[in-house]
Amino acid sequence: MAGVFEVFVDAESQYRFRLVAPNGTVLAISAPFEDKRAAAAGIADVRECAGTGLITDLSPAAPKVQEASTAVPAPVPAQALSTRPDHGRQGFGKRRTPAEASGTRSAAHWRPSAPAAPVRWTGAA
Repeated sequence: MAGVFEVFVDAESQYRFRLVAPNGTVLAISAPFEDKRAAAAGIADVRECAGTGLITDLSPAAPKVQEASTAVPAPVPAQALSTRPDHGRQGFGKRRTPAEASGTRSAAHWRPSAPAAPVRWTGAA
């Protein structure tokens, strides 16, 4: 479940909204607005910007951490691709023609077919 925006009136009779997490924790409280319409516009702005907003780190730099050990881990033995059990499932090793690699077909592979049904974009990936 996603968070919830709650619109409320503060002690100074100004409209505000707060973003509440599914567990009830208040994540953010807005600045005051004159009316509900302005608060709703503020919620729309937050929804639009929240997913694409950049992070500016204004906190002091963390102290550097000392390495606990300087031991070098043992090397992992090399394994040939052909001996890997999942090698065949991933499609490695199959030689493809340049047309197959680019995703296009040559004229020799082209065959007319029935027109495809129109595809409607739903916005879902």
